[in-house]
Amino acid sequence: MESVVIDGASLTIEQVVAVAYGTPGAPRVELSPEALSRVVQSADAVRRLVDQGTVAYGITTGFGAFKDRIIPPEQVEKLQYNIIVSHAVGVGDPFDIPNTRAIMLVRANSLARGYSGIRPETLQQMIDMLNCGVHPVIPEKGSLGASGDLAPLAHMSLVLIGEGEAEYQGEILSGADAMRRAGLTPRVLAAKEGLALTNGTSVMCAIGSLETYRAEMLSQVADIAGCLSLEALNGTPLAFDQRIHQLRPFPRQEVCAAYLRALLEDSDFTRGEDSANIQDAYTLRCIPQVHGAVRDAIAYARWVMEIELNSVTDNPLIFVDDDTDEITVRSGGNFHGEPLAICMDYLGLAMSELGNISERRIMRLIDEASNTHTLPAFLTRDGGVNSGFMIAQYTAAALATESKVLSHPASVDSIPTSANVEDHVSMGCTAAIKARRILNNVERILSIELMAAAQGIDFRKEVYPPGARLGRGTQPVYDLIRQHVPFIEEDTVMYRYMDAVYRLVKQRQILNAVDHSKLSL
Repeated sequence: MESVVIDGASLTIEQVVAVAYGTPGAPRVELSPEALSRVVQSADAVRRLVDQGTVAYGITTGFGAFKDRIIPPEQVEKLQYNIIVSHAVGVGDPFDIPNTRAIMLVRANSLARGYSGIRPETLQQMIDMLNCGVHPVIPEKGSLGASGDLAPLAHMSLVLIGEGEAEYQGEILSGADAMRRAGLTPRVLAAKEGLALTNGTSVMCAIGSLETYRAEMLSQVADIAGCLSLEALNGTPLAFDQRIHQLRPFPRQEVCAAYLRALLEDSDFTRGEDSANIQDAYTLRCIPQVHGAVRDAIAYARWVMEIELNSVTDNPLIFVDDDTDEITVRSGGNFHGEPLAICMDYLGLAMSELGNISERRIMRLIDEASNTHTLPAFLTRDGGVNSGFMIAQYTAAALATESKVLSHPASVDSIPTSANVEDHVSMGCTAAIKARRILNNVERILSIELMAAAQGIDFRKEVYPPGARLGRGTQPVYDLIRQHVPFIEEDTVMYRYMDAVYRLVKQRQILNAVDHSKLSL
């Protein structure tokens, strides 16, 4: 992807990911000619409103509870400067560079739609910062998710006006120094520009887009891990029979079952009809039902994020009639993050369940009684002297528990602000950050399951003839794990191996190890 052309209407999650994680060598961001024309028209409309002395919120009035305070023309620039510096009150750890780049791109795309009144040169400056690698230091905490992500977007905008701090070429510099080193000149903001930069859902949307993309990957990794665990436990794929799932036709349950069948095709490590062992425990038998429901939540998140990526979310909005050139200013509430807040709470809850069922499969792998002595206790030969995978499961349990706590919805909470003018807020940014923490936990839990399942498979190989194969999809994943982690003969420093598998998950190597072109999908 050599370039991403933004027009306010066609940005994709994949483009956000490419710009966010592509440094160095990230695709160049460009403004489309059509968008430029609309931005010019909108900025000219704001200029005319100021010249005419029209009363318009945030243009010739104060903000929030000061909406009735009229601002004289000579103080309009001061008003826009003040909104940036007064709203930059975020606290906590800063967003990492990929999240920061995503935030900048999403905000620029929303402004490119041409209803926000920002001047083209100011918008281009933000795009130039992205292309030059000037990354504002944006604290994570401070947004209420209504009136947009005010505090974090104000920190983003500080650097644009030569204030704040920014990362540039690996150093944290003052905003002015970072801009100077990149060959950029800070802007003096005109009417409406400070409000347009800060008043929107771009932070929660950026996080949500990146986490939705990661959740899609993790849902497939969970399917792979579940299949490896099934093979390690001598499970049966009969519960994935297409006919079963056609009778409960949730589409993503059916898709999940088909994927599991394809991953396990040709496996010598699964059992068929067995009158002595008719069905497996739920964590194996119900993978399509549970993982499929998680896939539903992820699909909903993608639907929400793809709409929000190409929405105008500031306030007020500037409408110019193409025939009469008449200007209309309308105050509304597109900055309210409720759709994203509910969506991120839903995604976090669903991904927490993905971690829950994975942790229960880990327990089944290590519990000799639960797996009917298919595998030795704690996946180790000399139990007692060796603890094996005992404490690795503790870690998975701790992470699963933390995710359950984090699954409490942020969107049902609201604290009125701005003297009760902004009397209901979404907490959407909080929901997005919680979802990200949950996904971090799920990545780790799935890594532990993959490592434990590979250990279990090695024990099962001891009673199988040479040349016995895993499934078409699981064999290459097992081989990849064994390139980085050996069979654990006796107790050793485990976290290094856990980290190795975690990196394989995080870097998409587990997913990429599966040659999907060779699966019967």
